[in-house]
Amino acid sequence: MNIAIVGYGKMGRMIERIATDRGHQIALKLDEFNNAHFEGITPENFKGVDVAIDFSIPSAAVQNIERIAALGVNLVVGTTGWLEQAAHVRGVVEKTTIGLIWSPNYSVGVNAFFRIVAEAAKLLSNSPEYEAWAWEIHHSAKKDAPSGTLLKLVDEMRKAGFNRPVDTGSNRAGTIAGTHEIGFDCAADTITLRHTARSREGFALGAVKAAEWVQGKQGFHEFSDILF
Repeated sequence: MNIAIVGYGKMGRMIERIATDRGHQIALKLDEFNNAHFEGITPENFKGVDVAIDFSIPSAAVQNIERIAALGVNLVVGTTGWLEQAAHVRGVVEKTTIGLIWSPNYSVGVNAFFRIVAEAAKLLSNSPEYEAWAWEIHHSAKKDAPSGTLLKLVDEMRKAGFNRPVDTGSNRAGTIAGTHEIGFDCAADTITLRHTARSREGFALGAVKAAEWVQGKQGFHEFSDILF
């Protein structure tokens, strides 16, 4: 494939390395120096691009999606912090008939963790003695807090029927790739579920696999749907 990387930071560079190792070409790299006002998203720049992978910033994500979708290019979106506009983005995908995969986290392990947490929440949904918490920590450069992954975990708990409050917390420090923890506690015992990422490489590999899957497809998809 010919891939465009939108947001050429640490994740973008790792995606470039993994994509080229898997035989793909990086046709375009956009960042704050050549796309600060979306000037890099043009028909000329995207000519021949099969899929764009967006790991930019929350304030730019929706406009990036709108403009790239208008060019008829499929998308993999890993940027978080824009989910309040998810309904609008779904409408853009339907109108332009492109394919888009979104996830707050492209780690295979984290997407399995979503389902593990949902199952635990379902099992405890009718046990009112259990209260719950959700906590995460990331590197100090991460823009949004709580993380999109933590918000997704809490959302999965609610979808599974856990309707009681979930106390959430976030920390930012150092170079931590990401740790997410869900806990349930009552007078009798505590259940703790935790996922710890050792590096960003798993996120980048998942994003490239998502790009391989979405090529030539239509509709709005979540990464966990195509994994499982």
